[in-house]
Amino acid sequence: MVSEAARGPRHRLPLKGTPQKLSGGRDRTTKVNQGQRPIRPRLSAPYLRGSRSTPAEVPPGVGRTMGGAVRRALHRLPPTRLSGPGGKMAATAECDVVMAGTEPELLEDEDSKREAESFKEQGNAYYAKKDYNEAYNYYTKAIDMCPKNASYYGNRAATLMMLGRFREALGDAQQSVRLDDSFVRGHLREGKCHLSLGNAMAACRSFQRALELDHKNAQAQQEFKNANAVMEYEKIAEMDFEKRDFRKVVFCMDRALEFAPACHRFKILKAECLAMLGRYPEAQFVASDILRMDSTNADALYVRGLCLYYEDCIEKAVQFFVQALRMAPDHEKACIACRNAKALKAKKEDGNKAFKEGNYKLAYELYTEALGIDPNNIKTNAKLYCNRGTVNSKLRKLDDAIEDCTNAVKLDDTYIKAYLRRAQCYMDTEQFEEAVRDYEKVYQTEKTKEHKQLLKNAQLELKKSKRKDYYKILGVDKNASEDEIKKAYRKRALMHHPDRHSGASAEVQKEEEKKFKEVGEAFTILSDPKKKTRYDSGQDLDEEGMNMGDFDANNIFKAFFGGPGGFSFEGGYAYCP
Repeated sequence: MVSEAARGPRHRLPLKGTPQKLSGGRDRTTKVNQGQRPIRPRLSAPYLRGSRSTPAEVPPGVGRTMGGAVRRALHRLPPTRLSGPGGKMAATAECDVVMAGTEPELLEDEDSKREAESFKEQGNAYYAKKDYNEAYNYYTKAIDMCPKNASYYGNRAATLMMLGRFREALGDAQQSVRLDDSFVRGHLREGKCHLSLGNAMAACRSFQRALELDHKNAQAQQEFKNANAVMEYEKIAEMDFEKRDFRKVVFCMDRALEFAPACHRFKILKAECLAMLGRYPEAQFVASDILRMDSTNADALYVRGLCLYYEDCIEKAVQFFVQALRMAPDHEKACIACRNAKALKAKKEDGNKAFKEGNYKLAYELYTEALGIDPNNIKTNAKLYCNRGTVNSKLRKLDDAIEDCTNAVKLDDTYIKAYLRRAQCYMDTEQFEEAVRDYEKVYQTEKTKEHKQLLKNAQLELKKSKRKDYYKILGVDKNASEDEIKKAYRKRALMHHPDRHSGASAEVQKEEEKKFKEVGEAFTILSDPKKKTRYDSGQDLDEEGMNMGDFDANNIFKAFFGGPGGFSFEGGYAYCP
C-alpha cells in the first residue's frame, strides 16, 4: 500500500472560479463544465421559483431526498460568473439548473385544483336551487383557487346574468374567452351580456364567433337573429324620433327592451318620448328607476326634469336640468330645456304682473310672446291661452276670448279654469247651450255648490232663450219701466196691426198678424208686475195657468186705445213710426 507521502500532496478540485498559480506566475480560472463534475447537485427547473437573483424555493418533499446542508447551501450561494478568454462571459455557475432569461412555469397544486372543483360543485348546487348569491360566492372561491380556469368565469358570468348584473357578467364572460377562445358558452354569454346592455353590434360578433366554433348551435343562431332585430328597432326608432312620431318610438323601444332589458339608452329614449306624449307618470317612473341605480346619469336627470317642466313645475325642472349639465356640461337637450324653462317662467310672471296692474294690452303681448317659446309644453301653454283669454274678455273681445279658452282645453281637457272662463264668455254672448255644456263638464269633474249654481243659472237662461223673448218683441230693455213698456207696445201694435197691411199679399198679412199677436202677449206679461216677475224667473207661464193659446190680441188693442168701435186706420189716421 503506497503511503500518502509517497503519492505526494493530495490534489483537491478547486472551488468554482478559484485562482490557481501556474508556472510563470500566471493566474488562471478553473473552468466548469469542461469535464469536471459540478459541486452542486442538479435540481430540476419546475421546483425553482423566482428569478436568478433570488434563492430557490424548495417545495415540501424535496428535503427527503436532498441533504439539509446542501439545500441551505443552495440558498446561501450567490450566482457566480466565469470569464472565458478575453474576459467575455462564457457561462454561469447555475446554467445547469436554470436556463438564463426564461421564467419558470408554475406548478399547479393538485390540492388547490380539487378544492376549486369542490367550490364549483357547491356553486352549481346553489345555482340549481336559484340561490344565485351563494352560487356567486362559491364560484368566486373557485376562481381564487384557480384563476386560469375559463369555466369558472363562465359559471360566475351566468350567475351574474341571473342577478341582472350584466356589466359585471360581461367582464367575466370576456375573461373566460380570453383564457379559452374555443369556449362556446363563454362567447354566447358574452354576446348575451352585450345584447342585454344594448350593444347589439358587439353581440352579433360574439354570436358569430360561437357559430364559427359550432355552426349548428341553435342558441347562437337565435340570439344572432335577436341582435339583428334590436339593431333594426333602433334604426327605425331613430328615424321616427326625427319625424316626431313618438308613439312609434315607444313601440320600437318596448320591443328592443325585450332583448336588451338592461339598456339605459333605450329606456331613456322611451322615457323622453313618453314625456313628449304627455304620459308623465310613466316617463318619471322609467327615469327614476335609472336614477336609483345611477344617480349621476345625466340623461335620466334630463328626462326627470323634462317631466316636471311639462307638468308646469318649472322651478323644480330647472334644478334637474342644472344637475344634468353639472354631470354632462355638453348635454345639448338639457341646455335647451333649461333655457326655455327660464324664459317661459319669466314671460309668464311678467304677464301676470301686467294683468294685476290693469295693463291688459301689455299682458296680452307678454302672454303671446310666452306662447311662442316652446309649443311642446302643453300644460304651461294651456294656462297661457287661458290667461290671454281672460285678458281678451276684459278687453270685451269675447270671440277672441272664447277661441283662446278653446285652445286651452284642446291642450289640456282637464283644465277647469279654461272651461269656466269660456262658459262665462258663452253666457255673455247668449250662447246658452254651449255654456250649459261647459258647466256640465265642470260640475262632473268638481261637484261643488258653486259649480252647481252656475250650471243651474245657465240651464235657466237656456230655457228662457227657447221661449218668446217679450222684451225683444217690444224692443225694450229688461229693466224698462212701465211707461217705456206702454210706449213700446203702442208703437209695435200700430206697426203690425192687420188693418195696416190689408192691401198686402196673403203671406205678408199672415206674418204681420203673427207679430201683432206676439206684441199683445208681450204687453200682457210685462205690464203685469206679478207675471213679469214669474217670466223673469224663468217659470213656465202655461204651467202657472196663463195659457197664451187663447189670447186675443185685438181685445188688448181695443182696451189700450179705448172706444166702443175700437181703433180704425180709416178717417185719415196717419201712423208715424
